[in-house]
Amino acid sequence: MNLSVTVVGGLHTAARRAAVDRLLADVPGSVVLHHDLATAAAGTVVRTVRDRGGLLASGETPLVDDCACCALREDLVPELRRLAGDGRTRLAIVELWDSVEPKAMTEVITAGGLTVTGVITAVDPALVLPYLGNGDDLAEAGLAAAATDRRTVADTFARQLEYAPVLAVADSPEADDEDRELLAQLHPTARRVPIGHGDPAGAPASVPAAEPASPPASVPASPPPSVPASPPPSVPASASVPGSAVPSPLARAAFAGFDVEAAAAAQHPACALLPAEADGHGVSTLVWNRRRPFHPERLYAALEELTCAAARSRGRFWLADKPDVLLHWDAAGGALCVESAGPWLAALPDAAWEMVPPMRRVAAALDWHPEHGDCCNHLVFTSPGLDRDGLAHVLESCLLTDAEYAAGRDAWRKLPPAFDTLLEV
Repeated sequence: MNLSVTVVGGLHTAARRAAVDRLLADVPGSVVLHHDLATAAAGTVVRTVRDRGGLLASGETPLVDDCACCALREDLVPELRRLAGDGRTRLAIVELWDSVEPKAMTEVITAGGLTVTGVITAVDPALVLPYLGNGDDLAEAGLAAAATDRRTVADTFARQLEYAPVLAVADSPEADDEDRELLAQLHPTARRVPIGHGDPAGAPASVPAAEPASPPASVPASPPPSVPASPPPSVPASASVPGSAVPSPLARAAFAGFDVEAAAAAQHPACALLPAEADGHGVSTLVWNRRRPFHPERLYAALEELTCAAARSRGRFWLADKPDVLLHWDAAGGALCVESAGPWLAALPDAAWEMVPPMRRVAAALDWHPEHGDCCNHLVFTSPGLDRDGLAHVLESCLLTDAEYAAGRDAWRKLPPAFDTLLEV
């Protein structure tokens, strides 16, 4: 029997456990593996394996280099291989601990020669905005996965949410239309599968039909979109679920299939699958595309205002004093991370293009400018109560003026390097 592996994660613990219990109830022959990192401070990670009936096995694994996530990686693949070898398990559900991100674990599992057939993030819509606005370090919340973990609640939640092609959405009585709209705009291509809030494992398998992903984004006439790759797969109605006559939407999601390379490309700043313009229930998404580079000093002076303007913003941009460097913009919880993502393709010699992943080459070709190649600013801001006009005005004011632009690249490079400290150059 081939073992299918589904990864279920999310900081919303109650929603995540409800999704896991739903899968255990709906898929015969399924088990769930969970590594509890809460005990990492004592030097161990606790592993449990359970099925619908209860606990099957438990054990401890020591920390590796004082890193709980490293211990998880060292222990997880052998356990999955053991389950694959016994021939009795149809589906292994890897329930991630709160702050563990699905991208890293999915890539570890796949590299171990196992087949990941689904990646699901469980979400309580009423908690989306509070978590996106939480700039506390994970350590302050007791959720750090290692002593050196410097992530925040907001940026961790954002990555968990945006990586998964399927969102298991809890039926939260506290959630309103604004909460659900925010979730939809943050990840418009995700398949949203409703689950009960705290479903018992023995609940009936019949659940409401899965919500479709939002309609495809409208494509602006100029510039063209930067997304060449298809979004991670949604849940096909025909997805086969072994041993289940009438599979639930969540069970179908667990077996729908998952493309690790496409998912990674959809997160890479050079060809990221970013949301499109949207407006509804008090929530807006502004997509801002410009070909002219930013003036480094003016943009740096506006960073705090821009970072706090939206619950979530992301994308790529270029600075006039570093015209060959693709810069990644990633903001949540009132904090901004700016880092280099390598050179723009326009800065590479033709011979180097063969070493670039095909998805990125296609993205650059779709968005190519005769003068600047793939260099551009493509930033997306999503938030309730977004001041679209004010935000656009601030962004425009940070671009090079006509005179500065006309001076050319040699003059641009001589502008004050305001971002060198932030980029740790």
